[in-house]
Amino acid sequence: MWRNDQLLVLPSLEAVRKNDGRIVVTQKFIDGMAEYARLWDGPVKAILEPAKGATNNLDNKAVVPASLPFGLELMSFRDRRMQAELAASAVVLGGTHYRQNHLAAACRKAKTKFVVNTEYTLATREQIAATEEWNPLRRWRRAWWERSQEKANVAAIRAAAGVQCNGLPTFQAYRGLNDNAMLYFDTRTTADMLPDEEQLESRLARLLQGEPLRLVFSGRLIAMKGADHLPPFAAELRRLGVPFTFSICGAGDLEDGMRTALAHYDLCSEVLFHGTLDFRTQLMPHLQQECDVFICPHRQGDPSCTYLETLACGVPIVGYANEAWSGLMEMAGCGRKVSMDDFRLLALAVARLHEDREMLAKLSLKAWDFAKQHTFEQTFARRIEHLRQCAGLEAAAAV
Repeated sequence: MWRNDQLLVLPSLEAVRKNDGRIVVTQKFIDGMAEYARLWDGPVKAILEPAKGATNNLDNKAVVPASLPFGLELMSFRDRRMQAELAASAVVLGGTHYRQNHLAAACRKAKTKFVVNTEYTLATREQIAATEEWNPLRRWRRAWWERSQEKANVAAIRAAAGVQCNGLPTFQAYRGLNDNAMLYFDTRTTADMLPDEEQLESRLARLLQGEPLRLVFSGRLIAMKGADHLPPFAAELRRLGVPFTFSICGAGDLEDGMRTALAHYDLCSEVLFHGTLDFRTQLMPHLQQECDVFICPHRQGDPSCTYLETLACGVPIVGYANEAWSGLMEMAGCGRKVSMDDFRLLALAVARLHEDREMLAKLSLKAWDFAKQHTFEQTFARRIEHLRQCAGLEAAAAV
């Protein structure tokens, strides 16, 4: 058993409190915090800053804080009550966010260990800014601001007891700043959600018979995710003579424009919109049973859980060579990467896999094998052990 000390989690995620006292957060956040609470021997609490307006995450849920297996409170990270929360904790898990720049020093004052969770490198944040800011002056200002923030990130990582890096980009960028760095891959896929070998072989048998390729994209239909490239990609694939169907799962502000483009290309029968699917009961079964290749035109190196969750279904990824997918490709070799922002090369990579079904089947098995080593349970167990080590908590001798 470990000492009964609090684990305090301070996500950059903001939340909304409804008039009836419920708090609107994502299901992914709830699942992650519940796993922390299951594995940590002691109280676990999350403090989120209140959002100024409604949030639009696809998996938002309104929860009653008292019904959760962990503490949940809304509070500004600058609130004077925060110092007492830090002092009451064995370890604080924070992030690289401008609202948290003061936390490393505050934890040092409270004599509490601080661990930084990282997701976006400076390059990725600049890529995100480039997709969101079309005005050149605003883009320059934001890039300048991001470089200034990076200095605060580096200082926090150097001062922290440890750093947990979501994905290879930040691990490669920051591991030299802290002797206690760990790499993990974000995922919501639990062990019971993985297909077994028989299920995977059944799907691959259809693939090897030469049936039309079944392609999929899931996520927000926004520029950062490259959703606007999906219609011209599909048109190029048809030009190359590849028989296919294409499922688009998700929602976003580009959807109407995508539908218009697909109608222009006369592709409405090949490309179908499925809307936002429930992750466990709808999306994962669809990926496992109805998909052969995931198309990933992400314009930045966001360490999206989409990568591991797709690979867990035995579905290889063909995507742009952003930082996140390039790093995963180097480790796992379970897909293809092409130059950024070139949907023609994306289509050509899929066409070549269409012609080499044996290779596509091998990539599917590679994807499945890699993801089996990085399930939700395994990932959180490693992260909790790292937090214990950072906090200096050791197991007592067995009685």
